[in-house]
Amino acid sequence: MKFNTKTIHGGQHHEKVTGAVMPPVFQTSTYVQSSPGKPVGDYEYSRAANPTRTALEDALASIENGARGLAFSSGLAATDCLLRMFKAGDEIIAMDDLYGGTYRLFTRLYKDSGIKFHFVDMNDLEKFQSLINENTKLVWVETPTNPLMKLADIAAIAQITKKHSILFAVDNTFATPYLQKPLDLGADIVMHSATKYLGGHSDVIAGALIIKDKALGEELHFKQFATGATLGPMDSFLVLRGIKTLHLRVQRHCENGEKVAAYLDNHPLVERVYYPGLASHPFHEIAKKQMSGFGGMVTFTFKSGKKEDAIKFLENLKVFTLAESLGGVESLANHPALMTHASIPEDKRKEVGISDDLVRLSVGIEDIEDLLADLEQAFK
Repeated sequence: MKFNTKTIHGGQHHEKVTGAVMPPVFQTSTYVQSSPGKPVGDYEYSRAANPTRTALEDALASIENGARGLAFSSGLAATDCLLRMFKAGDEIIAMDDLYGGTYRLFTRLYKDSGIKFHFVDMNDLEKFQSLINENTKLVWVETPTNPLMKLADIAAIAQITKKHSILFAVDNTFATPYLQKPLDLGADIVMHSATKYLGGHSDVIAGALIIKDKALGEELHFKQFATGATLGPMDSFLVLRGIKTLHLRVQRHCENGEKVAAYLDNHPLVERVYYPGLASHPFHEIAKKQMSGFGGMVTFTFKSGKKEDAIKFLENLKVFTLAESLGGVESLANHPALMTHASIPEDKRKEVGISDDLVRLSVGIEDIEDLLADLEQAFK
């Protein structure tokens, strides 16, 4: 199957008893057994597996070309499950520009774990390789990053991790499998905040891991089962429903995102636009090589450099909604320093380039004329 067909049919089956086209919401915690230890069907307890969640996990594996998909209660729960693979003395190399929640998890929740984290510009492959030693167990990359839209060359990094037998995980939330397939490029694991584009309607919190190797997938499933960070059946249904229109929505996100980026790039009040589809973007060539489109996330700064201008602009928006999160059908606007990345210390934010006048837009699928008019009136 090609991708658009996979989003609808990949890994999916009609429900056996009734023939229902969509998997039902199996709102149950447990399943009958004919004799102790002999379940009637394939399920025993919903923390281990639930038919609705299984349908979602099969769809996730299909669209990312993985051997196993796992659905979690959030993207951070998925990331935390992966971190449970490691022990004191192990080292993890991560990209220097990360979602604030990921950075908080790495630096605060795991600060006493004995696991050592290194943060590095993944485009400096020489510096990245200099950090690798016998204790290095995982490389963690976001591409594009949140919020500065940095990219990393997945195939080039995968060559290095394979040479050293290191696991390589990619947060593919911003790109989605419609635009980028990290497992095909050499990664071992893909993570999604399925809250975002996979769900697509701002009505569910969910996360996902998709694993290339079946045995590793089973090991991670055991850790998920043992710690309990599973996705409920109704939420699984909502994400599965969202996946079925992923290709249509992301295509429109891309079309609108390119036009918003071009508008901002020519606006007299705007200093810099971060969008991988612009030829001026420092990683535009990487984007062209490993992505089939440039997405709907656009970040920019003001010529004045003033936080007050960014705040006033955000307060004046009418079609764009001032809110955290991204990837829904509606356009959202966010101030990273005060909202999504407030958990990152100010000196670290400035070090990676998250300034106080930085605005992040999640460009939705509305009529582009209305979005551009809203930006224009907010600037005025």
